[in-house]
Amino acid sequence: MTIAIFLGSLLGAMAIGMPIAYALLLCGVALMIQLDLFDAQIVAQNLINGADSFPLMAVPFFMLAGEIMNTGGLAKRIVNLAMAMVGHIRGGLGYVAILAATVMASLSGSAVADAAALATLLVPMMVAAGHDRNQSAGLISASAIIAPIIPPSIGFVIYGVAGNVSVTKLFLAGIFPGILLAVGLCGAWWYVSRKENLTPPPRRSLREVLAILREGVWALMLPVIIIVGLKFGVFTPTEAAVVAAVYSLFVAVCVYREMSVADIYPALLGAAKTTSVVMFLVAAALVSSWLITVANLPGMVTDLLEPLMDSPTLLLLAMMALVVAIGTAMDMTPTILILTPILVPVCKQAGIDPVYFGVLFIINNAIGLITPPVGTVLNVVCGVSKVSMEGVIRGVWPFMLVQLFVLFLLTLFPSLVMVPAAWLSH
Repeated sequence: MTIAIFLGSLLGAMAIGMPIAYALLLCGVALMIQLDLFDAQIVAQNLINGADSFPLMAVPFFMLAGEIMNTGGLAKRIVNLAMAMVGHIRGGLGYVAILAATVMASLSGSAVADAAALATLLVPMMVAAGHDRNQSAGLISASAIIAPIIPPSIGFVIYGVAGNVSVTKLFLAGIFPGILLAVGLCGAWWYVSRKENLTPPPRRSLREVLAILREGVWALMLPVIIIVGLKFGVFTPTEAAVVAAVYSLFVAVCVYREMSVADIYPALLGAAKTTSVVMFLVAAALVSSWLITVANLPGMVTDLLEPLMDSPTLLLLAMMALVVAIGTAMDMTPTILILTPILVPVCKQAGIDPVYFGVLFIINNAIGLITPPVGTVLNVVCGVSKVSMEGVIRGVWPFMLVQLFVLFLLTLFPSLVMVPAAWLSH
């Protein structure tokens, strides 16, 4: 009955068009009434406590770093460097998009920010070179979702806070799976573009490559600083977000000089608007999360999944299938906030490492960003690149299938996640 009230109130509120944050509050109130615990002070207290979290301070600073990266020329130089390195290969612009997305993922942590930047820069170039517009937009959409997996990742921060899991361990565990997704996309792009008879641009000379590398090295230093700092304990993930924002601002204003003092306010405003949405969602989710614990919903879900508890792999496959289905209808942040307090206790009881589960869970939620009809990244790429939703869906599905296959491999072989993570943490 409790599960029915939880799902009924949440889905019912969403069905009538209520914003997800308010739907989460309504869901919490419905559970309180069912448990005979209703008290407005409890709602207010949990709402405030939801946003009162030191790790969550990373969110606005990573958002700000992403805004500065796009405005201040860091993204453009990364694309230029990728062009110099692989642009001359057959289908090279596709590999440029994948390489640039992988590097930019280590700067912003936001799939939406990366999708907007890459679509603006690369879709016109790919179309001018003769590539299919739909496939180009689809590739950039699929490449952009590497951002929530390679650190710094806003998704990992939110999952870590909601599930009480080490954000630093999540960051280090996400590096190799993110690279594996990029390699999978390269294979898919090779297969898709192999029949195109296009002449790639000429190979850049060594002197030109070195000149572009010299100009882009300031942007490339940021992921190195973050990963080295996390590995050696120089700063926490929250402090890493501040380092990323300050470093990006310094490079954009003082080194590249593409960002003036007047441009800082719009960047701050854009980051503040996005952060306010995320933080309100997190705060509202803690109300329902507290009541999920009080009502023992994780225990009820564990009882439902009891037949699979002896087989962690089957249990993970079942949970991944559930998240894929939910990802088609719900955005990434609310999915993390709703499912984490329910599924993490189930994983712990089944003996599944919550860090390993978190990597799979965030990859799955990232793929949800490119699954119709809600796919946020698809909508961003459609708006920026002037491609219809039907066109970008046709273009993205081969790449999405490859990413789902990588997720399946990571589910079957936990060592692909945990062994590199263990090596990086030592």
